[in-house]
Amino acid sequence: MKFCPAPTPRLRYWRNSTLHNRKTSRRNVISRAFTRSETYLFIILFVLVAVVSIISPRFFTARNALQILRTSAFTGILSIGFLFVLIQGGLDISFTATATVAQYLMALALVSKGNVPILVVLLIPIAVGMLLGSVNAVLIHRLKAPSIIVAIANLNIYYGVLQIISGGTWIYNFPDWFDRVGKGFVFAFVDENGATFGLSYLTLIWIAVAIVAVVVLRYTKLGRHLFALGGNIEAARRSGLSLFRLRLFAYSFLGLLAGLAGIVQALDTQTVAPNALVGREFDVVAAVVLGGANIFGGAGSVGGTLLGVLLITVITNALTLLRIPAYWHQVFIGAVVLASISVTSLRALLARRKERIIDVR
Repeated sequence: MKFCPAPTPRLRYWRNSTLHNRKTSRRNVISRAFTRSETYLFIILFVLVAVVSIISPRFFTARNALQILRTSAFTGILSIGFLFVLIQGGLDISFTATATVAQYLMALALVSKGNVPILVVLLIPIAVGMLLGSVNAVLIHRLKAPSIIVAIANLNIYYGVLQIISGGTWIYNFPDWFDRVGKGFVFAFVDENGATFGLSYLTLIWIAVAIVAVVVLRYTKLGRHLFALGGNIEAARRSGLSLFRLRLFAYSFLGLLAGLAGIVQALDTQTVAPNALVGREFDVVAAVVLGGANIFGGAGSVGGTLLGVLLITVITNALTLLRIPAYWHQVFIGAVVLASISVTSLRALLARRKERIIDVR
């Protein structure tokens, strides 16, 4: 018979210590997760999906999930651009007017009889968006004017000039290649009724933009500088950061994505109207704020923004499936945003109370 020697006290202590450290580490991870807005947003989204799936069996299907991702592309792309501006401490809501102007000029090139090359057609809205975005950055920096005032002024100027020049004319009857791209899929399925559905090219564009944004914000000096500028502008100035260059990048990047969003929206609807996009700013702002971005700058994440976009799109999709009138959409979105801001303010208040030091003498 063989006897195994009992573990030495030192070995037993090491094992107990390791187990204790693992448990403590897990508790810390969980506690840190519940300090982030993304966690609560994910829970809300999960509960909403579960409830709507029970009420409407048509909601929880692969077709509807892929359709939600496709529908989110326009708002998602603009939300990522708006996130960059918000992180560096600015506020620009002229992106819908920028997208409208960029998209309309692209549409004119599409239907022109000069057979404009495809690459040039696609570069037109990108270049126009970057130009209009850089105009905002220059005005805000040089005039030392509040960014929201400049944004509102330029929104009305861009939109008004386009209405005057276009006369409100819609543009359609685009080339066949434009229609094929808009209706095309990366991969497709066929349901029992013979209808085709799948992952749209528009969704792929949105995913690619999100990946680029994550890389820039998390793994580059530029991303860290944007957070520094939004967190404390005076500290950023004293540390030698070029405030103008950072602002120029943020607003130009938003303009670039506004032009790209204009392309995506035109691909989706196959029509371009000069009054179709202005007025959709609230969905973009709501998505970014719901995702945990600080309206005063210095905080925000791409993951939270994507969850905010999905939450808004899911609410809209659910209201449609449940046959609830469309005007309730803004009511529900406004209520969700108000609840989110209230919870964030309450958490900040509780955190300040915990950190408060009472000196009793």
